[in-house]
Amino acid sequence: MSDLVAEKRTAVLVDFGGVITSSVLQAFTDFGASLGVDPRLPLDLLGRDQPSRTLLADHECGRIDTEAFERGFAERLRAHGADVTAEGLTARMQTGMSIDQDMLALLADLRIAGHPVALVSNAFGTGTYDRVDLTAVADVVVISAEVGIRKPSRRIYALACERLGIRPEEAVMIDDLQQNLDGAARIGIGGVLHTSATDTRRQLAERFGISA
Repeated sequence: MSDLVAEKRTAVLVDFGGVITSSVLQAFTDFGASLGVDPRLPLDLLGRDQPSRTLLADHECGRIDTEAFERGFAERLRAHGADVTAEGLTARMQTGMSIDQDMLALLADLRIAGHPVALVSNAFGTGTYDRVDLTAVADVVVISAEVGIRKPSRRIYALACERLGIRPEEAVMIDDLQQNLDGAARIGIGGVLHTSATDTRRQLAERFGISA
């Protein structure tokens, strides 16, 4: 983690799903199990099935709304043997996700210590952010559907840095997906692969002047 100890790193970009919340991957797997099919089916489709991948990309970038994504993805699930209705699909997929209070405390500590925080999140469904006061979590909020760009495009990270008033070389990105860190790294942003609040705090503690 040599990029974290460089003097120039002073700001934090942070993901929402899987970082501020519990694992998205586990929630989607649990949802798959609830359908009575291979629990991996939802993730497999979103990762490997081109029609599903297109639906997700279009939804995350705001080109189609939640209802259109739900109709399309329900069709893909049914085509692979799952008995599922479209209405409320995204909410059901996220049922198992909970807010990680330890991560909220970490972000609060960073801001108290004078380090600006930007939330950089790929949108999914409706009501995803309702359980968190985003203005109390971050100085800047960048949601993919609102700006028409999704991670891991370097443009969304550049926009977050611009809104924070910093250079990319001054920032660290916290994300649970390596591909998103790789996208941020292309413009000089350091990376923390999130596995737990405890580990992420440990990685940031010395450099950002917060307790481990």
